[in-house]
Amino acid sequence: MSAPVLKNDVFLRALLREPVPYTPVWLMRQAGRYLPEYNATRARAGSFLGLAKHPELACEVTLQPLARYQLDAAILFSDILTVPDAMGLGLNFVAGEGPQFAHPVRTEADVARLAVPDLERLRYVFDAVSVIRRELQGRVPLIGFAGSPWTIACYMVEGRGSDDYRQIKSMLYARPDLLHRMLEINAQATAQYLNAQIEAGAQAVMIFDSWGGVLADGLFQQFSLAYTRKVVAGLVRERDARPVPVIVFTKGGGLWLEEIAACGCDAVGVDWTVNLAQARRRVDDRVALQGNLDPMTLFGGEAAVRAQARRVLDDYGPVGAGGHVFNLGHGISQHTPPEAVAWLVDEVHAYSAALHR
Repeated sequence: MSAPVLKNDVFLRALLREPVPYTPVWLMRQAGRYLPEYNATRARAGSFLGLAKHPELACEVTLQPLARYQLDAAILFSDILTVPDAMGLGLNFVAGEGPQFAHPVRTEADVARLAVPDLERLRYVFDAVSVIRRELQGRVPLIGFAGSPWTIACYMVEGRGSDDYRQIKSMLYARPDLLHRMLEINAQATAQYLNAQIEAGAQAVMIFDSWGGVLADGLFQQFSLAYTRKVVAGLVRERDARPVPVIVFTKGGGLWLEEIAACGCDAVGVDWTVNLAQARRRVDDRVALQGNLDPMTLFGGEAAVRAQARRVLDDYGPVGAGGHVFNLGHGISQHTPPEAVAWLVDEVHAYSAALHR
């Protein structure tokens, strides 16, 4: 059976820097704890992992924000740590503390045991992609995603989130050979993982380099960007006679925009510290840009949300040969009032439509 015709492809066209009638908008973590319906579904699932590993429930929460808001893309509900979990590191989410691994990778022996996981251990992710595509019925495109090799390695070595990245930076400086081996395995696994999502139905993919910005200049290129580039080079870029665009987002990566834009991706996500007009000049419209409203703007009331949405659109400037996807500069806060997202989406669509005319 052929897939339903895509009714709204504005997001994909913007990523490919094609003409669009308005600036598309979606939000990182748009299916999440700020929505009461998400919290109800998560309670039924029993845990975050229980939710992520249940394809029908993952589909349910993926679609929840689309029922509320006129968003231009859906993003698979999952987590960037599914790949190291499939490697046997023992992922668990501790209330109030976030993700933790039972078996962090710290020693030469730990690294020697690492291998690209059997993708069948991630079947629940690919099944979720298939279910979501079916239930979307062509309404909007579906984004698949993965963590960057460096970001995944940070969690693998630290064993959890970190304030100082002491464990992984100790390995980086003392035993860079071990870290390079880990990153090579992560890059191979991530490319295979994203390709399997594309095969299952993802129409665009995004690589989250959440912790690239903690690296020093020079080390970012060597330990983060080099392996993101390997992932991008290994991706299937067309399916069902349509391009599959690739977005790369490095939080704190404003210093390296030109280099990130040259990694082979179609779009670069930028955080809220970056001036979009300057970013666009720096990448010379060679790639689309995604971003970059400060997520905390959504706590400022309707007038502030609408004014700041217009500011971001004005900063990007005349559409011309460029491509812009409106997003936050990082994931939406769990404390965000849901009505603020409605104001934002409405303003982005209405204001940008006038700019595009």
